Amino acid sequence: MTTRFKKHRHLRGHISAGHGRIGKHRKHPGGCGNAGGQHHHRINFDKYHPGYFGKVGMRNFHLVKKVIKTIDVCKLWSLVSERTRLHYKDRTDKAPVIDIMKAGYSKVTGKGRMLKQPVIVKGRYFSRNAEEKIKEAGGVCVLCA
Repeated sequence: MTTRFKKHRHLRGHISAGHGRIGKHRKHPGGCGNAGGQHHHRINFDKYHPGYFGKVGMRNFHLVKKVIKTIDVCKLWSLVSERTRLHYKDRTDKAPVIDIMKAGYSKVTGKGRMLKQPVIVKGRYFSRNAEEKIKEAGGVCVLCA
């Protein structure tokens, strides 16, 4: 907003500029930020932010989060060489084994399209969509611990 339209331009000459004569417009009368949450602003904190103060539960020092690396169904064939894929393309009695655990993944998710070529996929977790797509292509999902 341009300066000439600001409220303060219109209040020039009016002594307390809309902040009242008695209370006075001081810098931070209630304290800065979250000051007074347990003191003079307690009603507000209790009413609108219940449970803001205090602790709950036990502390777990050195919490190790379980990270599950995923790979999409459309990228499964990138773990095997093109030569291997072509070798098994016309064979109906055998299928290549893709071990996603060796490649550092543990879960197969169902994003994208899969080649219509049977494959045996070894992994720790499979999403429902991934399992359907692998079986639809004539493949098998093998669960490994």
